[in-house]
Amino acid sequence: MYARLAQLRRDAEGAERDGYQLARVGNHGALVERDAMVFHAARRRASLDAEHEGLVFGRLDRRGGAVEYVGRLGIRDPDATPLVIDWRAPAAADFYQATPADPRGVLRRRMIRSRGETVIGLDDDLLDPTAELPVVGDGALLASLTRATGTGMRDIIATIQAEQDQAIRSPASGVTLVEGGPGTGKTAVALHRAAYLLYRDRDRFAGGGILVVGPSPVFVGYIATVLPSLGEQSATLRALGELVEGVRADRVDPPAVAALKGSLRMLTLLRRAVRAQVPGAPTELRLAWHGTLLRLTEPTLERIRRRALAGRRRRNEVRRAAFDGIFDALWGEVGRQLPGYRRPRAEFEDEISDRADFRDFLRRWWPLLRPAQVLRALADPDRLAGLADQLLSPAELASLASGFAELADRGPTVADVALLDELDALLGRPPRPRRRRRSPFEVAPGVHEVTTYADRQGAGRAARRERPDDYRDYAHVVVDEAQDVTPMQWRMLGRRGRYASWTVVGDPAQSGWTGEAAELAQARNAALRGRRQRHLLTTNYRNSVEIFERAARVIRTVAPDAPLPRTVRSTGVPPVERIVPAAALPGAVTAAATELLDQVEGTVGVITPLGQRDQVTGWLAAAGPPDPRLQLVTSLEAKGMEYDGVVLVEPARIAAQSGDWAAGRRTLYVALSRATQRLVTVGTTGWD
Repeated sequence: MYARLAQLRRDAEGAERDGYQLARVGNHGALVERDAMVFHAARRRASLDAEHEGLVFGRLDRRGGAVEYVGRLGIRDPDATPLVIDWRAPAAADFYQATPADPRGVLRRRMIRSRGETVIGLDDDLLDPTAELPVVGDGALLASLTRATGTGMRDIIATIQAEQDQAIRSPASGVTLVEGGPGTGKTAVALHRAAYLLYRDRDRFAGGGILVVGPSPVFVGYIATVLPSLGEQSATLRALGELVEGVRADRVDPPAVAALKGSLRMLTLLRRAVRAQVPGAPTELRLAWHGTLLRLTEPTLERIRRRALAGRRRRNEVRRAAFDGIFDALWGEVGRQLPGYRRPRAEFEDEISDRADFRDFLRRWWPLLRPAQVLRALADPDRLAGLADQLLSPAELASLASGFAELADRGPTVADVALLDELDALLGRPPRPRRRRRSPFEVAPGVHEVTTYADRQGAGRAARRERPDDYRDYAHVVVDEAQDVTPMQWRMLGRRGRYASWTVVGDPAQSGWTGEAAELAQARNAALRGRRQRHLLTTNYRNSVEIFERAARVIRTVAPDAPLPRTVRSTGVPPVERIVPAAALPGAVTAAATELLDQVEGTVGVITPLGQRDQVTGWLAAAGPPDPRLQLVTSLEAKGMEYDGVVLVEPARIAAQSGDWAAGRRTLYVALSRATQRLVTVGTTGWD
């Protein structure tokens, strides 16, 4: 296989060289052919290089003696006979979907592990027990599950199971819902589905783009290597706090404040805020003009403001109309006070417009507003109370005001990002004059560097592929950990997927939403348009039986009928619970982390309550240089993550922080189900 890959690479290099030779013909047609030939040859060479490692990972032995190989890239011999079947191709489906109950003509499925061009391991699944074929290893799936976890998520193309494969290959249109408990591979399915869609319809999905949204920057960093490992570089990965242009938020509100900011009641509050007069705006206009006092009173200004905003017009877009209303009112005052005045209105407007005091009034009365300005103004308790009349309780008002109080100094929280996006939609943007696109070869005004035809063609292609920072026309949107997306965040996502198909991944049992279920369903349904297809993943491949049984006891207290996944392996090592005095907590956490680093080969996660990560970081730092395998995350950042060993700090506090008993138990359930091998809980009180 690798010999053929090397030949294909030499052919691509040769085509690239031949393409450059076309330039010698000397006409424009030859130059166009050269650019196209070189571009496609270089892209082909890059794809061959990207899939070199682990090129072939699967083999199928079929009835009748036929043998097929499955890999990261489809390869044919010079006679066009398939040597390797691309894992995304329909012909590879049997590798993932054949089972002993439905072998689909497959006798033996083999997983091939390699390093470079050397095979280092084989693991077989015998699908027909009557077949006289040797079997090597402990089975492909079990071999994969016992591998150590790294700092980043790895692809699962060699071990995709039948129910996962069905979700990956589901039709591209509409909404694909993938649900399953911890460890069922939901995230891996979503990412492999993105790669599958790009393979099946590259023009559509690479052209429009695929957006992958995760709950936190920690999670996005964890999954960032999966799509490149599958040969796909075109998808955009963002955390919920990074979806607004120019904003990167990873600070989180207390759970009660975050739930309030995520509620659809905020939509009513924000609509009132953008339509209300800005803080400190003048309430009267007085102009001395040619010995006459022109005066517009507060009721007049309010009437002009309301007329300009009639019909839910957007404030920044009707600024000119509001100013016209001021000129109309002033001209009416001229007619009333100076009935004999006969000069044209245009002269009057020009004269008034030249006055600095009048221009200052217009700027203060109707400024161009940015979303951040409107949101920061809500930190004023009096203004907030006036806008939230009969919308929020006194306790909610106080809670929300405190949530906005740190905006100016610490920037927005993750929940604030959806509010900023909503305000951007409500405020609108003033019309801007068309700006001439500057040539990339212009080094100074009127001075251009010497370029070839190919340079200019390449620049043109790059300009066509370039997307604005605030791009909103994605062809497909993937939402991971969707059970925690709030109604306001669904509105934000909906603006980026107006014409998109969707893959939505989550687990209702892990949801921390404490607000109204009806408004969450309303916002989610408004964003997710199109026919829906649901896939339920039923097998937990992450946790050992011992660890998941402990987590399951917690979730059963709030969701006794939830369909929990079944686990497939046992380690014989039960979770360890340690209760220590408060003074001994730093030493106990440090000791537990050190023990796990000695006991497992892969990563160890230390999961802390909200607001305590920095403190725990100090405890561990005092014990010595940090181990690169050790990762600290909060209980919210742990969503979607996976570690070989986990130290869970103060589980009782994690369960209590949401302010809602059921939501707290769900958060604790998530934290308890992050470990693949060993789990240690360390706290000052019991938590069961």
